[in-house]
Amino acid sequence: MVAADIVVIFDFDKTIIDCDSDNWVVDELGATDLFNQLLPTMPWNSLMDRMMKELHSQGTKIEDIVAVLERTPIHPRIIQAIKAAHALGCDLKIVSDANVFFIQTILKHHGLRECFSEINTNPGFVDEEGRLRIFPYHDFTKSSHGCHHPTCPPNMCKGIVIERIQASLSMEEKKKIIYLGDGLGDFCPSLKLGDGDYVMPRKNFPLISRIAIEKNNIGGNAAQLYSVDCKLQTMPGSAHQAFSQALSVPH
Repeated sequence: MVAADIVVIFDFDKTIIDCDSDNWVVDELGATDLFNQLLPTMPWNSLMDRMMKELHSQGTKIEDIVAVLERTPIHPRIIQAIKAAHALGCDLKIVSDANVFFIQTILKHHGLRECFSEINTNPGFVDEEGRLRIFPYHDFTKSSHGCHHPTCPPNMCKGIVIERIQASLSMEEKKKIIYLGDGLGDFCPSLKLGDGDYVMPRKNFPLISRIAIEKNNIGGNAAQLYSVDCKLQTMPGSAHQAFSQALSVPH
């Protein structure tokens, strides 16, 4: 199989970058106490939109937010890996519960934006007053997204996004999907993958633990599991060598 037949789908927070982008911005701009105070009172996306309002009212400019995003921690080997996969001809996509403003700002800073054909995430834009607005990917105040898996937040089921991507690929030649993630929200999309696909959960993070718990209780087609540590100083010599070590993960 050639690289052009491979679709690599990344989570963003704690997968591409080495932190949660929402928490990073809030903490770096000195708004952690207010964030923690408001956290029990509203949904996450509404809270982030509110935090951007509060920061704007205190004089924080978009340029300040951009500066914080541009120093978001990201391992150099992640940048190298993304550029290498893109250069080989892999189709790279992002499915993330962050927001498009944060993601695009970080990717552009590292010269990675053009590596990705698709970014699926919560909308975010700068309004006419210069304030960053953040909204949910799915407006859960009007209806449910329809997935009842307990690991999916109300604003986004990544599994539904994966199914849409799979449907768009079904019109083409057979494509192999590689999904990289770290958190519980990445479990549902992992269940949507089939025989010949790969799940690459970050080592020592919640996704790989959840897969270990659930794998004996669920059946069906099998994706393959190959755990990764984003901070490894050495990488497998080739994708073939890496995947030959994969473990079967039923779903």
